[in-house]
Amino acid sequence: MNIARLAEQDIQDFIFEHEKEDEDKLVLKGKEILGVPSAWIASQIKARKKASYKIPSYYRTKGIVYPPSLNLEQSSSEATARFKAQIVSKWISANKKFCDLTGGFGIDSFFLSSLFEYCDFSEPQKDLIAIAHHNHVLLGATNIHYHNKDVFEFLTDSGKHYDLIYLDPSRRSAGQKKVFRFGDCVPDVTNIHGELYSHTDRLMIKASPLLDIQQGIKDLQCVSRVLVLSVDKECKELVFLCDMGSSGEPTIECYDIGSNETFSFKFSEERAAVVQNSIPFDHIYEPNVSIMKAGAFKSIATAYHIDPIHANTHLYTTDELIEDFPGRIFEIIEYVKPDKKLSEKYPKANIVLRNYPLSVDEMKKKTGIQDGGDIYLLGFTGAEKYTVIAKRVK
Repeated sequence: MNIARLAEQDIQDFIFEHEKEDEDKLVLKGKEILGVPSAWIASQIKARKKASYKIPSYYRTKGIVYPPSLNLEQSSSEATARFKAQIVSKWISANKKFCDLTGGFGIDSFFLSSLFEYCDFSEPQKDLIAIAHHNHVLLGATNIHYHNKDVFEFLTDSGKHYDLIYLDPSRRSAGQKKVFRFGDCVPDVTNIHGELYSHTDRLMIKASPLLDIQQGIKDLQCVSRVLVLSVDKECKELVFLCDMGSSGEPTIECYDIGSNETFSFKFSEERAAVVQNSIPFDHIYEPNVSIMKAGAFKSIATAYHIDPIHANTHLYTTDELIEDFPGRIFEIIEYVKPDKKLSEKYPKANIVLRNYPLSVDEMKKKTGIQDGGDIYLLGFTGAEKYTVIAKRVK
């Protein structure tokens, strides 16, 4: 891939003008476009489509060059990268030196670099370094220094001490299968604690949302906080903040970035919390996905004085409306029987089922209700199986 050529005006004009076209059809039209392999152009157009919602700052900038699809897929989104920068700005008091040991496409490096005077970027793939360097300069980041080395090589050669080291271990095995445990990722951070802490007092480590948080805390050393980050109702990342010498129980911090909803707890509090199941009252509460991923099932109930409907349903209830609850809130309109007569009164509804014996498709078939509209059909298990029509109040 010729980065300089792809960044030139004529190629960029073509990519921007044809961004909505089927990139596969462009490849079929000919081997080259403006003297450049059509496959290169197609891959850039395809990447820009993903960047339009994943990294909008890159998408809006002419001259940006994108890596192969796997590297773009594995990179952080702009929303989570910006959020991590906000966290770091409040966590790190000294802001002189930063190191990204797993640079990749460089999204996190770019947003974190603005907080520091000097940044090192280590990446073993030469092409990725070239792409990241080109984009960083284009976007105005000029304090980043690039090293074509893997983690072990860089740490061996570096004599610097950093205010923060960031790692996003690769979650692909040698056979390109997805993995998520720290011990299966590359690098295996569980084996290099000593070397890492000889270069910094603070680590920020990104992990898959599939990782068991409590296992992650056991695998790492000195975890002080765990961030559970969600965007657009999907849990995107776990981020472990490690302070050398920290020995206390870490705080689990749940963030829904788009809605600014937050909730914090500790696992000892979750284990100690006492809750009692209840029949449904007027309002039904569903915690956001970060809280669900973190497993704060009893902590959220005690914090907001709401009652769980069932231990495995993860819906909560109260008569009162608690407007600042971090998640969705429904108000029950009526209890209904899930049969064909229901669609005569409610031909359309948004179907939400929790710990319920039917799937959404089975519920549609049983009731004849189609997706859409402003009301909700909720099916859930409590002391019995409940089916209700509800409106969403948050």
